[in-house]
Amino acid sequence: MSGTEKTKATAEQAKGKTKEALGRMTGNERMTAEGHADQAKGDARQAKEKTKDAFRH
Repeated sequence: MSGTEKTKATAEQAKGKTKEALGRMTGNERMTAEGHADQAKGDARQAKEKTKDAFRH
């Protein structure tokens, strides 16, 4: 997995977790949903990079 893509995936996942937690604390359902979506984007990016790595070897 390329270093920058791995970092982006991790950052998106962390941002999503933070957003989701903040949304739950404040009762903001929209922010909670956005956080969950950001986590999913990070997960998808990470899965894509792992797939690319699998085909390189």
